[in-house]
Amino acid sequence: MPESPPSPARFPVTVDVVALTVRDGELSVLLITRLIEPFKGKLALPGGFVLEGEDLLEAAMRELAEETGVEHLPGHLEQLGSYGPKGRDPRGDVLTVAHLLLAPDFPVLAAGSDAEQAAWYPVRKAQDGGLSLAFDHMRILDDAVERARSKLEYSPLGAAFCGDEFTIAQLRAVYEAVWGTRLDPRNFHRKATGTPGFLEDTGRMTTGDAGRPAALYRLAREARPTAGQPARAILNPPLMRPRD
Repeated sequence: MPESPPSPARFPVTVDVVALTVRDGELSVLLITRLIEPFKGKLALPGGFVLEGEDLLEAAMRELAEETGVEHLPGHLEQLGSYGPKGRDPRGDVLTVAHLLLAPDFPVLAAGSDAEQAAWYPVRKAQDGGLSLAFDHMRILDDAVERARSKLEYSPLGAAFCGDEFTIAQLRAVYEAVWGTRLDPRNFHRKATGTPGFLEDTGRMTTGDAGRPAALYRLAREARPTAGQPARAILNPPLMRPRD
């Protein structure tokens, strides 16, 4: 008599959101202070359990709204990867599906749900060991940062950290913060404006910090998201980050 196949495992599913922005020239991540156990009082990524009838994206957006007060997501949100289920939660096997949000700087309105506080923290401080994160959230953050760095090479998503219109200097500051390196202004300007399907000149000027006018750019039409769907544009040639 043939053996019965093993029963499928059953365990809870959660979502976590790695929200990245550039604040004061530094790549920063949105973290909450947990209000409940496990890891009460420790920093963590916003997230929580997927509810019945929700899809993963809906759960990620709901948890971000509940724990940080951000109801209308700016920027670009995509699925990052799955983690677990074994060994990542002291309550038992829990699978989490992490999401990556690349966004312009936005205020955190209020903490709620199981979060005592929500605030932006420099990624550098977390990766240098200055911040201790709950669960396996440091691993998830590391993966998200590497994804963001790669995205800036091959896609137009560097502009997701900016507003609708921006100067080349503002865009360069994003690349410098995400890649963690200084870039030659003239070389970056030439590459950014010369890459097909990336940017278009608005024809308008703004006043720079030194009082000199600077051209305003926006994403080229083919690089913009449409109908709630992210743009699929690929930069060719890519804007490669400097390698040591």
